[in-house]
Amino acid sequence: MQSANNTPQPKRSNHRSSSQTVARIALMASLALIFSYVEAIIPYNPGIPGIKLGIANTVTIIALYKFGWKDAAAVSVIRIVVAGLLFNGLFGMLYSLAGAAVSFAGMVLLKRTKLFSIAGVSMTGGVLHNLGQLLVAAALIEDMRIFFYFPVLLFSGIVSGIAIGIAATLILRALSRS
Repeated sequence: MQSANNTPQPKRSNHRSSSQTVARIALMASLALIFSYVEAIIPYNPGIPGIKLGIANTVTIIALYKFGWKDAAAVSVIRIVVAGLLFNGLFGMLYSLAGAAVSFAGMVLLKRTKLFSIAGVSMTGGVLHNLGQLLVAAALIEDMRIFFYFPVLLFSGIVSGIAIGIAATLILRALSRS
């Protein structure tokens, strides 16, 4: 579409749609960041370093199932970078980004198969997140013995992933009813 002076005019529907997408991603990233903050101030420590509930990942799972992988990836990256700057520091951000990249790729692939429930996809994400973080740690400290810690992280990833998946399933059901 062009105006009388031959200057191209933007399509209104695309502009509105992209504005809605940006607003949706910003809103979800903000919610995930609030969950990250809550998790940072909760004195949850089972005595094993590196274990967290991962409640902010609930928002990523919801975004993945409700809006697709691109929006979910944006939510995840924004949350990790901002949380890293505010709470975790540079190395915390590096570990989180590595874990999220491995986790997210696995979750997207499993979701596409349609063979797994949301809890199953989330559980896999929790396990792969821990694996991604261990890969970065092994590279940084140049010692593969850190993988002896993987069984502990495997168990925590399974438990927290299932819990996050169940929470995301309940929230998605409630959203579909409203």
